[in-house]
Amino acid sequence: MSFYTPSSNISNLPASSDAALAHSRKLQSVIRENIAAAGGWITFARYMELALYCPGLGYYNGGATKLGGSGDFVTAPEISTLFGYALARQVGQVSAEIAGYHDKADVLEIGAGSGKLARDMLRELEQCDCLPQHYYILEVSAELRERQRKLLTEHTPHLMQRVIWLERLPEHFVGTILANEVIDAMPVHLVEWRGDDVLERGVVWQESEEYELQAPDGKFVWQSRPIADDALKAIAGDLTQQINPQRDPDFMYCSEINQLAGSFIRSLAGMLQQGVVMLIDYGFGRGEYYHPQRTQGTLMCHYRHHAHGDPFYLPGLQDITSHVDFSALNNSAEDAGLSLLGYTTQAHFLLNCGITEILSRTSVEDVQHYLPLTGQLQKLISPAEMGELFKVIAFGKSFDPPLDGFASGDKSRML
Repeated sequence: MSFYTPSSNISNLPASSDAALAHSRKLQSVIRENIAAAGGWITFARYMELALYCPGLGYYNGGATKLGGSGDFVTAPEISTLFGYALARQVGQVSAEIAGYHDKADVLEIGAGSGKLARDMLRELEQCDCLPQHYYILEVSAELRERQRKLLTEHTPHLMQRVIWLERLPEHFVGTILANEVIDAMPVHLVEWRGDDVLERGVVWQESEEYELQAPDGKFVWQSRPIADDALKAIAGDLTQQINPQRDPDFMYCSEINQLAGSFIRSLAGMLQQGVVMLIDYGFGRGEYYHPQRTQGTLMCHYRHHAHGDPFYLPGLQDITSHVDFSALNNSAEDAGLSLLGYTTQAHFLLNCGITEILSRTSVEDVQHYLPLTGQLQKLISPAEMGELFKVIAFGKSFDPPLDGFASGDKSRML
């Protein structure tokens, strides 16, 4: 049993208001109660679940702005309409292929953020005469649902009859399922490899006599214990040879295992009758994700556009994420009866979908609009920005045609 303290530089983070600090302390109390009820220790996955999704207090269920310049991070749909327009072309192809079997294919977006992706896709699908019968949105955040509804009502009022918000996955679905930057926010388990020992890193509350602004009564700290969950233990065991191939007794390594992602894929496979599941996120194949030199994993926090590594900093006020193991997603999809249709970088996918052609709709002479769009395009496709780190993976059921978005730049060998 070992203790660790976060090693993050948070001294340069923006100050929080008294109201925000009070909000965070309420969530800290809830987490402390959960730790006490569990006997003094909880998994990091449970901590992350509470920090992000605790009703009324978690980061995604609170009222603070998450996306955009006034929030904590920016996603591709927030950067440019080009992203949604290009993605709509891929959705349009799927819908056209399905039209031979069904009257209309639907779209289901999981975690729709501010609603800008839905707005842009609906606009482009309308222009291409390929509107879905229904555009479903599954969103866990009440605050974000209201933002989405307001944005779509303002910009696409004539299409609102097609937009339906869901509280749970439908029993059956035909069409395209989209999830942009969803899996990275799923709670993950933290596992340590120390020599021949494989442990789970969890969270405890440590009382403190020293006054701290964030937590006057104490603080959350790491504590590692033997893995109790058999499924998690099996996954960690399978990774041991890759992570510590030389069986070095002094080896120290910590990384994430996302068990929920597999359950998520199985749920989607179970409801999908015909169509495509398309996931966009940052991450790697297993060989790169669990590279022996990536000794501290990929866990990252985002607070007002500052990235740092301390998940205990102001819970409820910051995002907590980890990169995606796309190999694990592929394995879960295959086990659930889905077939891999493509895996590539975001840059290749958007270029394959004609994003430069979409840009060309704006005249070069229209400098006021064209120049900002070219800058946005670079952010989406540049290797130094989102182009290489972000990947797109697609799975199909009863769907065989090759997808336009994966016409070049195939990365399936990396899975």
